[in-house]
Amino acid sequence: MTNITTHLRKMRTTLDNGAQYTLPLIDILEPTGNYDVNPLVGEVIRIEFLNNIHCVATGKRIKKTFGEGLSYDAWLSSPLASPSIVRPELSRIHEGVALRDYEWEMANHYQPHFVYLSKTSDIKVGVTRSSNVPSRWIDQGATEAIIIAETPYRQLAGVIEVALKEHFTDKTSWQAMLKNTGTLDSILVKKEEALERLGIDYESFFYDDDNITQITYPVLEYPKKVTSLKLDTKPIYEGKLMGIKGQYFIFEDGTVFNVRSHAGYQVSISF
Repeated sequence: MTNITTHLRKMRTTLDNGAQYTLPLIDILEPTGNYDVNPLVGEVIRIEFLNNIHCVATGKRIKKTFGEGLSYDAWLSSPLASPSIVRPELSRIHEGVALRDYEWEMANHYQPHFVYLSKTSDIKVGVTRSSNVPSRWIDQGATEAIIIAETPYRQLAGVIEVALKEHFTDKTSWQAMLKNTGTLDSILVKKEEALERLGIDYESFFYDDDNITQITYPVLEYPKKVTSLKLDTKPIYEGKLMGIKGQYFIFEDGTVFNVRSHAGYQVSISF
């Protein structure tokens, strides 16, 4: 039997003959290695919460997380929880104004960004740094994605996204995504509709390449019903891993485990 002890972080992803997943191994804040998890599909695995949670920004031991693995103090101050993460249109770093951390925002938000459509539970609009493609789409569990526009900085991409949110959702139904029961609409047709709605005001940022990124996932069988596993209420779980999609482990009994939402939790994983 193999046993891994780690403080969880979101899985790293690449696209190479389908979505490939790697689990970072972390000792509080210190990286100790990586583990390829695609080969675990089809295996019985056991996840045990070791009753330790550490802030992913400071390493401080905490009782609960805010945002994505942060302590309350870090959630209030860290650029990882900046308002412009969720609402890109609020970024002002292109004006030289930082909301939280000048160097971090210059490195992450004053960079080329894509506005895209992805097919998850529906056709959704989103924004990401160009360097985050295609991992951003894999993290969402998208099966297809297409770029609408390219901008020189985050705020402008956010403004375009806001204009499109009147006609496209910016949310994913995680239940439908994990059951693989999403829309059958053509993402290329939806891109054409999006460009028409944006009109000449943003025409100089339109992305001419209509390449559709297709993404398959290491899933043996999709569940008909899903139940979310929360380690705070169920600290030990064992089941047969039937697949990985988005940032979720999918088990044979319909239990799904969101790795990313448990960032900072110390766990033992056995298989």
